[in-house]
Amino acid sequence: MQKIRNIAIIAHVDHGKTTLVDKLLISTGQFKDHEKPGTLIMDNYELEKERGITILAKNVSVVYKDIKINIIDTPGHADFGGEVERVLNMADGVLLLVDAFEGAMPQTRFVLQKAINLGLKPIVVINKVDKQNCRPDVVQEQVFDLMFSLGATENQLDFPTIYGSAKLGWMSTDWKEVSDNIYPLLDAILEHIPAPKYIPGTVQMLITALNYSSYVGRIAIGRIHRGEIKVGDMVSLVKRDSSVIRSRIKELFLFEGLGKKSVTSAASGEICGVVGIEGFDIGDTIADFENPEPLDPISIDEPTMSMLFAINDSPFYGQDGKFVTSRHLRDRLTKELEKNLALRLEETDSSDKFIVYGRGVLHLAVLIETMRREGYELQVGQPKVLFKEIAGVRSEPIEEMTVDVLDEFAGKVIDMVTSRKGELLNMENKGDRTIIDFKVPSRGIIGMRTKMLTATNGEAVMSHRFINYEPYKGEIEKRQNGSLIALEAGHVYAYSIDKLQDRGRFFIAPTQQVYTGQVIGESNKSGDIAINVCKPKKLTNMRASGADDKLKVFPPIVFSLEEAMEYIQEDEYVEITPKTIRLRKVYLDENERKRQSRKI
Repeated sequence: MQKIRNIAIIAHVDHGKTTLVDKLLISTGQFKDHEKPGTLIMDNYELEKERGITILAKNVSVVYKDIKINIIDTPGHADFGGEVERVLNMADGVLLLVDAFEGAMPQTRFVLQKAINLGLKPIVVINKVDKQNCRPDVVQEQVFDLMFSLGATENQLDFPTIYGSAKLGWMSTDWKEVSDNIYPLLDAILEHIPAPKYIPGTVQMLITALNYSSYVGRIAIGRIHRGEIKVGDMVSLVKRDSSVIRSRIKELFLFEGLGKKSVTSAASGEICGVVGIEGFDIGDTIADFENPEPLDPISIDEPTMSMLFAINDSPFYGQDGKFVTSRHLRDRLTKELEKNLALRLEETDSSDKFIVYGRGVLHLAVLIETMRREGYELQVGQPKVLFKEIAGVRSEPIEEMTVDVLDEFAGKVIDMVTSRKGELLNMENKGDRTIIDFKVPSRGIIGMRTKMLTATNGEAVMSHRFINYEPYKGEIEKRQNGSLIALEAGHVYAYSIDKLQDRGRFFIAPTQQVYTGQVIGESNKSGDIAINVCKPKKLTNMRASGADDKLKVFPPIVFSLEEAMEYIQEDEYVEITPKTIRLRKVYLDENERKRQSRKI
């Protein structure tokens, strides 16, 4: 059993952890033919490539000096806390990767807290020391202070530090001495990360992930806690509710490089895949057939946000997507619950509407974007934070937010956040940039990113993480401007838009099709305005006395999915199809909208 090491890599978004795993694979000869230079081997999921973030935790292994190192690439984003919670249960140690300039960021803290609570041994890797203005020594001190503040033990605080540049493919114990390989890091892993101990006894394995194969069905993945599993063994599956299902092990896999290797047995300490277990969920235990002893199930942070999911009932439904009915939507959301631990689903009185609870806007946006690419059509309502009654006091989720911005925009950022009930905690200058820490209600963060990027000319880098629930902070100012709503259905004419541009900014371009009740722009004033953009220029047989004015139509505002979700008001939906994202009113008919507003 001394021939294995299990490690998880944790880091803030964009600090280079996926690049580092790629370099470990290449330097140990696991991946010889790098097919496309510049692409990441690990981020193989289409959305991950586009966004440049890790969404799903993945397992790979490398062999170095005859020792197998199982590596788990974890998401850095706090919205994917459910993923992090699962994978840290499989590791004996962690590589904490931090940027040599930025240092430890809020979301690094989120995952590190979990690792320290589990008693995992850290190795600190200070990456990107080739950057200008980097400050590896200061960052190393910062990491020590952070671990101390998180309650790390003496053994955890006595961590080794490796410096280097994952992008350039080198690591060293001294950042001033550039090496030509990544081996110092691998040596540190073998030296400092403990090997899993073989624990004799009846079998125990906690299922922490699942995979699916069209040949063998669902594969349960986890780390064997005790004993040994063999192909053909009869075992018990102990569910969260203590019910027991008897099954036979049909196949066993171990992770090797980027793929899997079929084996006949696996012992405690190994991370393996099991085929043949029926009806399992993440958090269940595979235990002895005669005397099943369950392990503690995985604890997951509670959701902080909810959102209404509904079938697409707009006049354009069914034009793009394959799956448009409530049955399709329910089946897809139920399937997602199996592997997305931080997600909750609640049925409403209406059969075609569901309330989905998640960890944040990004968490829900990734689910919606995935469904959209699979051919689903749906509509979603405004994201809402979840309030709780704590000791009789109405409380709301509070987040710690860090904004990295140019000095000249610091004042604007502080004004914007404090106007949304944010509280300034700390300011720190780094060169010509300022790092500002706030404590702000989750409600205040919804819709802030777009406004902040506009106010700072795209310079602000914003990250946030959930801390706790605190008493309700009071009303937060909402979007002041009303919406421009299409009065008639049809094709949009440039002539109409040109005449109406003084009313506000448009989200549509000439020749597009719109329907009655679609939100087609933002008004300059408060209050919604219904306008007709489908009105062509009337042509007569009279000769014009002067040349027509040239039409000047400004480019439309194009929303990303998250921007659209954060932009809409309570009486609006985002309509999502495989090809388009539209905004619309919940009630398309203007008279119906007036009736509903009178009820309120």
